[in-house]
Amino acid sequence: MFRNGDRETGHITAVLQPWGVRQDKHRCTFRLYCPRAANVELVLFESYRQLKGQHHPMDRYPDGSWVLELPGDQTGKYYGYRVEHHSDEPGLLKPPPLLADPWSTQITSVNHYQQLPKSRIPGPNIFDWQGDTFVIPPEQRDLIIYEVHVKDLTVHPSAGARSPGTYTGFVEKDITGGISHLKRLGVNAVELLPLQKFAAFEPPFEQETPEGFRNTWNPYSRNYWGYMTSFFLAPETMYASNGNSKAGVFTGDPVTAARELKYMIRELHREGITVIMDVVYNHISQYDQNPLMYLDRNGFFRTDEQGRLTNHSGCGNDLRTESPHIRELIISSVKWWMQEYHIDGFRFDLANLIDRQTIAEIREEAQKINPNVLLIAEPWGGGYDPTGFSGHGWSAWNDQIRNGVKGIDPIHTPGFIFGKWHYESNRESLENYIRGTLLHLSNGRFHHQEHALNYLESHDGYTLGDFIRIALDQGKADTVFKNKKTLIPLNEQEMKCARLAALFLLTAQGIPMIHSGQEWGRSKWIVPENPRDPNTGKLDHNSYEKDNATNYLDFTEIEANASLFEYYRNLIRLRMENPQLRLAEPHEIHFHQYEDALHITFDIHSKHQPGQRMLVSLNGNSENEYTVTLPEGRWEQVADATEVYPENPLPVNGPEVPVPPTSGIILRQLLS
Repeated sequence: MFRNGDRETGHITAVLQPWGVRQDKHRCTFRLYCPRAANVELVLFESYRQLKGQHHPMDRYPDGSWVLELPGDQTGKYYGYRVEHHSDEPGLLKPPPLLADPWSTQITSVNHYQQLPKSRIPGPNIFDWQGDTFVIPPEQRDLIIYEVHVKDLTVHPSAGARSPGTYTGFVEKDITGGISHLKRLGVNAVELLPLQKFAAFEPPFEQETPEGFRNTWNPYSRNYWGYMTSFFLAPETMYASNGNSKAGVFTGDPVTAARELKYMIRELHREGITVIMDVVYNHISQYDQNPLMYLDRNGFFRTDEQGRLTNHSGCGNDLRTESPHIRELIISSVKWWMQEYHIDGFRFDLANLIDRQTIAEIREEAQKINPNVLLIAEPWGGGYDPTGFSGHGWSAWNDQIRNGVKGIDPIHTPGFIFGKWHYESNRESLENYIRGTLLHLSNGRFHHQEHALNYLESHDGYTLGDFIRIALDQGKADTVFKNKKTLIPLNEQEMKCARLAALFLLTAQGIPMIHSGQEWGRSKWIVPENPRDPNTGKLDHNSYEKDNATNYLDFTEIEANASLFEYYRNLIRLRMENPQLRLAEPHEIHFHQYEDALHITFDIHSKHQPGQRMLVSLNGNSENEYTVTLPEGRWEQVADATEVYPENPLPVNGPEVPVPPTSGIILRQLLS
């Protein structure tokens, strides 16, 4: 039997023992990587609230690990590490009195900028998956993704949830929000903003902390979206049924959080909905007691020639993903979420900061578990490389279609739906976006169509609705609105732009993504609840810090733009019922040529629906109506500038059909 201090046997055990904690029938073994420490002790607690624990010295081994074995069953106890570095060791930070385990699968913390985390020793996994497995179609172009924050979809009273803002509330039946909304809209995949344990609080606004931090930028002192990961293998406890987001209280029980997150995923799978999780491996949380920062700062983080942490992430602590230990942690995290939580896919934040060997190994290891796993890169961070990710078999957010269709900035670079040209766009590039933004064509980025993750709106930036509002009335960018009710309804021209955008997105080849509320022209109005926010009452373009009604989805707003909601709903249905709208090969899409490059018409004759062509015409010109001459045959119209009617198509009389300004149509050829 291995015992603490038995170095000969202990070294063998250290090699075989995975990182973190492992409990078996007779013993509990701990292993921590801290290669330059002078001394490490395990501190064991009976509960999280216990202030003083039992100290157990750990043994150091040549591989840089520290190992301890305790006899008996330690399940349910909490632990952390007390680490001492050599005083003359350069580049190491003095650790706080207790560090949680970076390999923890269960973490308890306090709603405070430091979090004060402790690791929990988990027991056996007893969750009943009831035969659940991965739910993702073999052809990933069959997906229509809905991006949403897990809390936003149920926390507003209009959602009708009995457990608002929680994992269980997300899948409550017969309510307005949550899974019911996903089913009503017709999407078959959900991309959830980060659910890994993250630092939800920043230091108090305009106050100096004992550590020397001074928050001058965030009057809310929150990181609501979750892009400040603290522990890569542990679920966020704030969304558990016993979770809490109030300052100074415990965030929630990790056992409950794990069980309820699994339940949420199982119920989404039961409805045929693919589950994609946003993950952040390019940097860590900034202000909490994150163990990675104190265990081996220079080994785990990238530094410049002066030894300063690099900042390509914008968060001041870029992870050294090429470090063998960090690479192992990232890959193990991906595998853990797939095996333990049945996650179907991942969207990697600022993925260009992850080294290419790690990118390749993530795909290799993930596909061993699920050959059809969906890996999506946000292809930014110290550069921009969607083509490189496509070469590794990854999908990536398609910024080209976003920029070409709506533009980057509503004031300076509006795009096609406004009758304007983004500086990278021309007729050929817009046509290529419809074909799949393919590498060998104009402004192309992807080797394969399924690698183009097409979107017009995401959690970042203005909502598409607000982008349209500002592009058509630039004064709205700085207007202080007294309330949201007058802001929500889209006027006639705004509605035309919103529908044309939807038509373009859902008739382009690739995988479409819709951000939450996009389907009704949602506005992010900064609610007047924080007197320290100088932008109260304005439209928000970066609501990462607001755990309030600026972000929460108010489903009563759908009524104001009900026709747009139905437009999206029926377009989604039309796309799913007509495979050529999502599975056409590039050579099966044929473009008509016109003098006005803002008028784009194409017909599709696909092997996926032989004998029946479809024709789509998109008119981005805001002033001129155009006429489309139809190919020979009998045609019916299934969508126009105001409605989509897949069940009751309109017969087309004559060889020509009009396409009004800022609008589009979809026609389907009748089978002989």
